[in-house]
Amino acid sequence: MSGTEKTKAHAEQAKGKAEEAVGRAVGNERMTAEGHADQAKGNARQAKEDVKDTFRH
Repeated sequence: MSGTEKTKAHAEQAKGKAEEAVGRAVGNERMTAEGHADQAKGNARQAKEDVKDTFRH
């Protein structure tokens, strides 16, 4: 996996987890949903890179 893409994926996942936790703490459903969406984007980016790595080796 490309180091840059791996870092982006982990950063999106962490941002999403934090945003979701803050949203739940303050009772903001929109923020919670946005956090969940950021996590999903990070997971998708990581899955894409894993597939690319599988075919490279």
